[in-house]
Amino acid sequence: MSANPLYIPEEKRSSPATEVIQVIRDRWSPYHFDSQSVAPELIEQCLVAASWAASSYNEQPWYFLVAYREQESEFKRLLGCLLEANQAWAQLASVLIITVSQETFSRNGQPNRVHQYDLGQAAAHFALQATALGLAVHQMAGIHLGKIRSEYDIPEGYAPQTGIAVGHPATSSSSGAEELAARDHTPRTRKPLAQFVFQGGWGKPA
Repeated sequence: MSANPLYIPEEKRSSPATEVIQVIRDRWSPYHFDSQSVAPELIEQCLVAASWAASSYNEQPWYFLVAYREQESEFKRLLGCLLEANQAWAQLASVLIITVSQETFSRNGQPNRVHQYDLGQAAAHFALQATALGLAVHQMAGIHLGKIRSEYDIPEGYAPQTGIAVGHPATSSSSGAEELAARDHTPRTRKPLAQFVFQGGWGKPA
């Protein structure tokens, strides 16, 4: 099952310094969603893509709590776990997700220093698959960690990490959402490689 191509405002169209795959060029993070439904089958494809991310010792330490807009009580419950500033725009998304990572290795109980790194790779896979399916993903750090832990009975050794909003970007401004729409029309920028790729020592551009 597939969706329509992702809507991308002109200001969000990227111009990388060299050729990259199309889904990387197209991926962007809207604030203004149109609230139309997203088929569970599409989210399943994104989650399967996430499951194929690389991880230390193939531990796969990632977990996803998912709520669909159609599940009104569950959607409201998860929405309430976001910081209020994020609730203001994420309430229009079609799907909300909380990510969690396991802090220790299942194989030996030892601390997994890269559990967050591995979850990040899974989340990136999720976002790129969503882009390929015509969906937009907006990831956020602003969540109530303690509330999530208690609300969803997250056990010790597992840490809530981020929130994810998924849906279709709004193609026009609706009444009361002009500020959100304006945020979606700010240009995308990226640092040049010389600022973060070094060789021979810190701060020495490669």
